[in-house]
Amino acid sequence: MKAALIIIHLVVSILLCLAILLQNKGGGLGAAFGGGGEFHSTKRGAEKLLHNATILLVALFALLAITISLVAKYGL
Repeated sequence: MKAALIIIHLVVSILLCLAILLQNKGGGLGAAFGGGGEFHSTKRGAEKLLHNATILLVALFALLAITISLVAKYGL
């Protein structure tokens, strides 16, 4: 059971990295220093789907990390 959880955790972590890297920043480095990014837009279509998938993967990643820790500590 522990090995399966670790493999699932590895797959989720790779998917999470890909989801984060695929997101479009839009502002660049100039926005960090106060320039650019003067408008607000809403996420639509694939961008919204990717955003929601990232949130789901983060929650799954955290849940798996806690579960693996509990399994390792209590030997379930």
